[in-house]
Amino acid sequence: MKIVILSGGSGKRLWPLSNEIRAKQFIKIFKDNKSMLQRTYDNLSKMFNKENIVIETSKMQESELKKQLGNDVDVSIEPVKRDTFPAVLLACLYLRDVKKVSLDENIIICPVDHYTDKKYFESIKKLDTIIESNKYNLNLMGITPKEANTKYGYIIPKDNNKVSEVLDFKEKPSLKEAKELIKKNALLNVGIFGFKLKYIIDKAHEIINFDDYYDLFSKYDNLEKISFDKAISENEKNIGVLKFNGLWEYLGNWDSLTKIMEEKVVGKGVISKSSKNVNIINETDLPIYSIGLKDVVISASPDGILVSNKEESESIKDYLLDKDNTSNQGEKSFGKFKVIDVDKKSQTFKVELLKGNKMSYHSHKNRDEVWIVISGTGKVIVDGMEEIVTVGDVITMQRETKHTIIAETDLKLIEVQLGEVDVNDKKKYDME
Repeated sequence: MKIVILSGGSGKRLWPLSNEIRAKQFIKIFKDNKSMLQRTYDNLSKMFNKENIVIETSKMQESELKKQLGNDVDVSIEPVKRDTFPAVLLACLYLRDVKKVSLDENIIICPVDHYTDKKYFESIKKLDTIIESNKYNLNLMGITPKEANTKYGYIIPKDNNKVSEVLDFKEKPSLKEAKELIKKNALLNVGIFGFKLKYIIDKAHEIINFDDYYDLFSKYDNLEKISFDKAISENEKNIGVLKFNGLWEYLGNWDSLTKIMEEKVVGKGVISKSSKNVNIINETDLPIYSIGLKDVVISASPDGILVSNKEESESIKDYLLDKDNTSNQGEKSFGKFKVIDVDKKSQTFKVELLKGNKMSYHSHKNRDEVWIVISGTGKVIVDGMEEIVTVGDVITMQRETKHTIIAETDLKLIEVQLGEVDVNDKKKYDME
């Protein structure tokens, strides 16, 4: 069995903590200082071993993913986002053509944005057994709803057995419809799928013209954006569903996330005794005070501040402009960065490198760079010339100059970019 974890979402519903680069699955707001991604990966690894897990993610999120899980994690990269069906297909072709996995292998697709317990992961094992029986072409896990919910699609089973044939699907019903569906033993459709590798590749050939993984990757930009449910589930007649009746919470918006938070305040903040059902998540250095509020989430980061009724917090996605989902801070494989100032012809960052880490050896076509070391010690390489640098040292790189810095201790620097600032003008090189 191989497990594919889908981890490419941007999580606009958790703004301002999440964005295109630093997505919701990377946020650490739990007591154990682990993210959703780390928790999911750790639990699946314990039960199924790391070599059986592949993570599907976007190109923009690869650095943060490997920083949290390590460089040896198996990753399939989406060049751009094209919804869940293209993502699943790309990962499956990666397994067949790159990892040389047999077409007879059982594949299980899991989301990353959930909160659950050991019982859930044991059910994943049961799903593997059901796939192996070959009774159904497509196998799902459905979650028993605790209450009527309009935010999910529903799976309608034939009966109330632990494993049942699927009769139909219903996408995000009204509250009245959801209550009626629950009376019929309907289950939440949360994106957990299982199938033989051959099945999904054969079905995909009916929808998309492709030869192999490399061919699909090359034309990925032009693929239709379509969900797995629309492309596959709703067109398959022979589907089974495994019923899961246990702890399972979606963590895709502030309302659901705050329900399972172990601390009411993360970061600098105070909640008055007169405040009821309030959470503060603060990534800034400024304190936040809640006085007399009720059913509210307050979230602050260098990208902005959200103050919202919890039940309505999901609608933040409808108000965000494109620029609001970019970030003034982010994680890199070497450490992290924060934007200090942006102008038409310049950008200024505070950059932190962890001991033993380094930037890629690179150059820029359209801009000069200046580094000012403000703490720690490191080694700078500019066009092959090495120099030890420490606090107060200033390093200037003209455009098209190859350069990197290696942190010999934890190191902080101010980076000033001068000229035409364009994220696409960076060229990487192998170390000489």
